[in-house]
Amino acid sequence: MASKGITIKAVQALETGETIWDAGHNEAVKGFGVRRQKGNPVYVIKYRVFGRQRFVTIGRHGAPWTPETARREAKRLFGLVATGKDPQIEKATAKENGTFTLRTIGDQYLRYAEKKQKPRSFAETKRHLNKNWRPLHTTSIFDIQRRHVAVRLGQIEKERGQVAAARSRAALSALFNWAIREGFDLPANPVTGTNKPLEPKSRQRVLSDSDLKEIFAAAGDDDYGKIVKLLALTGQRRDEVGGICWSEIDEDRKLWTIPASRTKNRREHMVPLSDEALAIITTTPRQTDRDFLFGSGPRKADGEQRGFSGWSKAKAELDQKILEARRKADPEAKAFPWILHDLRRTCATVLADRFRTQPYIVEAILNHISGHKAGVAGVYNRAKYLVEIQKALEAWGQFIRTLLKDG
Repeated sequence: MASKGITIKAVQALETGETIWDAGHNEAVKGFGVRRQKGNPVYVIKYRVFGRQRFVTIGRHGAPWTPETARREAKRLFGLVATGKDPQIEKATAKENGTFTLRTIGDQYLRYAEKKQKPRSFAETKRHLNKNWRPLHTTSIFDIQRRHVAVRLGQIEKERGQVAAARSRAALSALFNWAIREGFDLPANPVTGTNKPLEPKSRQRVLSDSDLKEIFAAAGDDDYGKIVKLLALTGQRRDEVGGICWSEIDEDRKLWTIPASRTKNRREHMVPLSDEALAIITTTPRQTDRDFLFGSGPRKADGEQRGFSGWSKAKAELDQKILEARRKADPEAKAFPWILHDLRRTCATVLADRFRTQPYIVEAILNHISGHKAGVAGVYNRAKYLVEIQKALEAWGQFIRTLLKDG
């Protein structure tokens, strides 16, 4: 054992079996040391209490523990000794009486996260920790092991789906990483090494409320941003919205009529417009000698004009905006996989699942042909469909408006 100043250089040069005790400089703390038994060096203190010499581990070298931060923690622990308290007993007692339960530490982490994350991201983090990890709330964070996390992840996936499981896993992992940085002497993050639930591929994806908020927040008021919002609000196809024309819009009736030449099934399709969708259309400047709302040319080879173009570039730019917004809250955040068609799928799914919209009305909104719409009956029921479609899309538009307002 040697006595000298504990510095980064000294810690890095520490050999297996060697211990250094702090000494030889003005900031030295008697009884503060660092030793290497196996693996990374570990900061410790030694002290005497009730006539016995005791040791307490501060933590392994590496974030958050450096010679400086560990020295400050040593001073705090020696302060307990000076008041007649035993740091080792204090730690054990705290663990036994529930001071370090997942719920208690989770509450501390959420106070930290609320300051770092945007409101919508924080709300999702809080929901996952408080709801999905509730069965482990009374367990000490020192007792939570990888197998506990893995079992609960399987339950979450079964109960709430892959997306909820994946995001619950990320939230818990962030909590434990924070706890380790705060100095809790955990052997490791118990989430590390568990299987990450696979989020649905984009072709299967129904966007969450949080996803919709992120997309709308990043989508600007340029042509592409308006197209993205209209895709969500109307549930129509990409090229139908990208090629929308002023001649197709009846502002007084709040109706968009897509001609048969522009629909997939080659049938004219009437789309009632919610207040939110109509507002996007009516605030779009008209272009001289151009019927299209979006795009600015060039003309096609045959001389005809076309609507919006440049889809791939615009989508990549929007994805980058979403990622940048995410990383302001979490520098390690990743982009989520989605395509424009997910907006159409999400509109249909929410209408069916949350609003209990009749299946034939959802199909009518999407311009799918079914037995309800085929033949003469379909023609006679068009007016009835329009009324019900209008109600459904107005409710969907109000839902989106409230969602964005709450965010």
